[in-house]
Amino acid sequence: MDLHKIIRTVAGLLGLAGIIFLVMIISKGDEAIKAAAAGGDTSSVDPMAMTAYVTLGIILFVVLFFVLQNLVTHTATLKKTLVNIGAFLVLFLIAYFVFANGVETPMRDGEMLSEGGSKLVGAGLYLFYFLIVIAAVLMVFSGAGKIIKR
Repeated sequence: MDLHKIIRTVAGLLGLAGIIFLVMIISKGDEAIKAAAAGGDTSSVDPMAMTAYVTLGIILFVVLFFVLQNLVTHTATLKKTLVNIGAFLVLFLIAYFVFANGVETPMRDGEMLSEGGSKLVGAGLYLFYFLIVIAAVLMVFSGAGKIIKR
């Protein structure tokens, strides 16, 4: 039995389990589920959630397996991937150490966001802005290059 058949069978079984749990949830009704959940009984929804978690876990495992297998078998791809990860890390370090500043910030729920947490949030925002600008510039140059070639 090849891997494709195994994956199709597992996907079919998980889909069937999801449909069965969905029918069980629908047959109980919204009010009964809400009343049970208010009392702490989530047994009618838990199997559906567990099916979703198992499906997500299987998908993540399969994706990571094939990505890592592809990277190991193609060294040129591995080199490009490592260069891109390094460039991303350099951009993050620039955003964190040069642009972001951390300030303790009160949050809505009364908690305090620490200075380090605030600096991480700021660095993430600056990194997002950098990536937007880089993508826009690359799209403009790519479009201009195509227009010039015509």
